Amino acid sequence: MRPSGRQTDQLRSISIETGVTRHAEGSCMIRCGDTHVLCTASIEDRPPPFLKNTGLGWVTAEYGMLPRATHTRGRREAKNGQTGRTQEIQRLIGRSLRAAVDRVALGERQITIDCDVIQADGGTRCAAITGGWVALRLAVNKLLKAGIVTSDPIKDHVAAVSCGIYAGQPVLDLDYPEDSEAGVDGNFVLTGNARLIEVQMSAEGATFSRDEMSSLLTLAEAGTAALVDAQKAALA
Repeated sequence: MRPSGRQTDQLRSISIETGVTRHAEGSCMIRCGDTHVLCTASIEDRPPPFLKNTGLGWVTAEYGMLPRATHTRGRREAKNGQTGRTQEIQRLIGRSLRAAVDRVALGERQITIDCDVIQADGGTRCAAITGGWVALRLAVNKLLKAGIVTSDPIKDHVAAVSCGIYAGQPVLDLDYPEDSEAGVDGNFVLTGNARLIEVQMSAEGATFSRDEMSSLLTLAEAGTAALVDAQKAALA
C-alpha cells in the first residue's frame, strides 16, 4: 500500500491554473498533490549574446524553492548562492522545453521560464517542466496573436513525471514519503507524442533490472499522457 493510498499507476491530483500573475507574458500555478509550483514566462526581444545574428531564439529556465517550501526553512539561494541541485534542475527544465521548440521560427528572442516552488512534496522538477511548458505556450500565443512570429515555434507538448521502485513495486508519480524511501528513482520527460526527451534514473540502495526499467517507462508514458491532457484542459 502506498502511503497516499493511491494505486501504483495513479497520479496525484493535478490542477493547472493559468493567468495567475499580471505582468508575465505567460503564467500558471501547477499543483501536483501537495507540490505547488508557480511558473512564469518572460519574453525578451533579443537573444543571449552567443546567439546574436544567428537567426535563432532561445528558451532558458530558472528554478528556486521558497524558504518554507519544505518541512523546515531553507535559506534563500539569492543570498547564499545557488546549490548544484538548483543549477542542475534549471538546466534540465531549459533543455526539456527547448527540445520542443523550433528556434528558427522563434526568431532572435529569448523566453525565460521562472519556476518557483511554493510547496514541495516530491517531483518539483517534473511539475516545473509540465507547468513551464504551459507558461511557454501562453507566451508564444501572445507572439503569434501580435504577428511578431508568423509560424508556431512550439512543435509539441512537453510533460514530466517521476517513477520509482517503492516497497518492491514500480509506482507512478512519487510523493516525498515514497521518494525518500524508494529503492529506484527516475524522472521521465516526454513529448505529447510519447517521444523521450530525457530520462534520469538511479538506484537508491537497490539495483534494478531491464524489465523493471521498462515497467517504469510504461508508467511514465501513461502519466505524461495524462499530464498533457491536463495541459490541454488548462489552455482550453
